Amino acid sequence: MKTSEQHEVKIKGLPVSPGLAIARVCMFNEQRHSNLPIYKVKGTGVDLEIARVKRAIEIAGKRLEELRTQISEKIGKAEAEIFVAQKMILEDTTLFKKVVELITEHLLNAENAVSSVLDSYETRMQEVDDEYLRDRASDFGEVKRRILDVLSNMKPSLQCTDKGHCQKGKNRIIVAEELTPSLTVDIETDQILGFVSERSGQNSHGAILARALGIPAVSGLTGFRQKVGCGTELLINGNTGEVVIWPKEETIRKAKAESRKSIQSLVSTDPVAGCKVMANINLASDVNEAIDRKAEGIGLYRTELEIIATGKLLNEDDLYKRYSSVVKSMKGLPVIFRVFDVGSDKPFPFLNIPAEQNPSLGFRGGRLLLGKKELLQSQARALARASIHGPVHIMYPMVIDLSQFLELKAVVEDAIKDIPRGTIKHGVMFEVPSACLDAHEILEEADFGSIGTNDLIQYMFAIDRNNEFVAYDYKPERPVLWKMIKIVADAAVASGKPLSICGELAGDPVYLSRILELGIDTVSVSSKLILNVRNEIRKTTRKENKK
Repeated sequence: MKTSEQHEVKIKGLPVSPGLAIARVCMFNEQRHSNLPIYKVKGTGVDLEIARVKRAIEIAGKRLEELRTQISEKIGKAEAEIFVAQKMILEDTTLFKKVVELITEHLLNAENAVSSVLDSYETRMQEVDDEYLRDRASDFGEVKRRILDVLSNMKPSLQCTDKGHCQKGKNRIIVAEELTPSLTVDIETDQILGFVSERSGQNSHGAILARALGIPAVSGLTGFRQKVGCGTELLINGNTGEVVIWPKEETIRKAKAESRKSIQSLVSTDPVAGCKVMANINLASDVNEAIDRKAEGIGLYRTELEIIATGKLLNEDDLYKRYSSVVKSMKGLPVIFRVFDVGSDKPFPFLNIPAEQNPSLGFRGGRLLLGKKELLQSQARALARASIHGPVHIMYPMVIDLSQFLELKAVVEDAIKDIPRGTIKHGVMFEVPSACLDAHEILEEADFGSIGTNDLIQYMFAIDRNNEFVAYDYKPERPVLWKMIKIVADAAVASGKPLSICGELAGDPVYLSRILELGIDTVSVSSKLILNVRNEIRKTTRKENKK
């Protein structure tokens, strides 16, 4: 029971899995590898440590395969594919070579070498200016923990400090540093009521599994583990991101009432007049959710994420299978394929792209595709073959002006000149200020355009939103940004070409009315946001009609 000394505290976090949960806390054991042995090796010890690593990788791989089978049977095949990425990291020969190098040249023991290499990979991924890729960083941490579990004969567990009343997670909310696949599937989840973590994105594998399991989850609560302990009572709202420590009875009653009301008042996901809502997808398998949410097309297919997820370059046939499956599934609705947006800012070690001091301003996007034309040519052929099954829209990333767009388009048209094909359109992603200022000329030649607000804001204001020293200054409400967007919107109207917004602004209800006011009638958002965006469009339309 709550005592008079325990005061209600409300905290706002990131909602990553919907639902309401009210229960006491169980703490996840974050410290199981905190006291791993660290020592120098010599002589025959070097070969022994290498053998230990090799054996641990093999065992961890087998366990992942078993887990993949279990998840496929328990949750679904799509969710089971999450573990393919981890297995590919395990099987990466480069990773093994780096670990061996630390053991042989620096005489580190197996645990120390494995931790060093995978920590460096995870850190690099966390620094990438792409939300989806940052959410993949946890895969490297997961692989590290799986290898260390084998080396130290441990397994994920709860860390109960109240042994006398321990329920091992039953009817409890689990609190952890990070929402990971281990947390969601390696411990018994059938009777767990919710998850709270200090960090994890909405696209992280742990979040995806939590949603598939139907377990409410909230993340983004830095320092939360210092605020609670085993047995603390929590209320978590996976719809809003609110977490309440030691909630009052009145707070609980209100939360339950609002939860019931929100379920009862959900508006249909049917399309609404005045604004077309399309879906952003990262993988071909994401198209199913887009269809379920009645997306009016795919407004942004981030094609490079297919090869990041598999950890290798895909050949033309592999790309065709993925692309054609999406086109077929959309049954005549437009599918906008952003061709590979890669560079040293994204982890593509198999492309041999040298590290750059400032990758955001370096060899990436359109420049890289023109420098490595074989990448674009292979993708173009796969896209042309897929167009037989429905309309294909090819969108070029990081275009800086009309001449660069025409050069990219020429590479594609030359690559597909002998391939039977259906309808193919060519468009530009407006995310560089110079292209926006050149919008009238570009849209006279291009078939369509889409504004990528994330990079546009970065380049306009010289700001890295992931840099904690300047993130406070990432303000989309600045008037000059909307002046720039209006330039592109006016150019689209003048040329009669379709224009959409596919950046984060498109899914933010704060800015949706401003987007519509500029005459932009198409947005593309994450599938999970489609319902909210359509509800907001209805509200905006009702307000306009009352005026």
